[in-house]
Amino acid sequence: MKAGYGRVSTKDQTVDLQVDDSQKSWLHQVMNGSRAGRPILSKVLKHLSAGDVLVIWKLDRLGRSLKHLIRVVNELMARKIGLKSLNDPIDTTTPQGRLTSILWRNGGRPKGLSSRAEPTACAAETLYRENKLSTREIAGKLQISKRTSYSYLRHRGVPIGVYREHDKRE
Repeated sequence: MKAGYGRVSTKDQTVDLQVDDSQKSWLHQVMNGSRAGRPILSKVLKHLSAGDVLVIWKLDRLGRSLKHLIRVVNELMARKIGLKSLNDPIDTTTPQGRLTSILWRNGGRPKGLSSRAEPTACAAETLYRENKLSTREIAGKLQISKRTSYSYLRHRGVPIGVYREHDKRE
């Protein structure tokens, strides 16, 4: 079974653009994107089962925030329900689409520092704690940006003061 879901933010808007003509069971609701509840979406999700496909116009019509969107996509994948967006390159009913979805859900930069950055972060901490160089000078010696030096210090749990004697020159 295929089920369609659309959402508009105000009563003045129409879902006509969002409705796929070939889709007979298309449900929609008028709801501001910031509102927590989505009763029609909940109803649609409740009636879908493994092998079904949820068709949407665009991803931004499905989730009210990135966190909510990822939660809905995770739920669909866990229940083996496909997701197809008519205007985004998302179609989890194909092997390539499932791979893209998995990468999209687990993407982003890994937490922490790389093994190559750890020694530099350690050196930044040591130089900072010695209080002999300004943060700009530390960054210059380590050939990193001042912003990166602060990131390294925070990563190592170094309390960074608002004012240091050597930093007043910056």
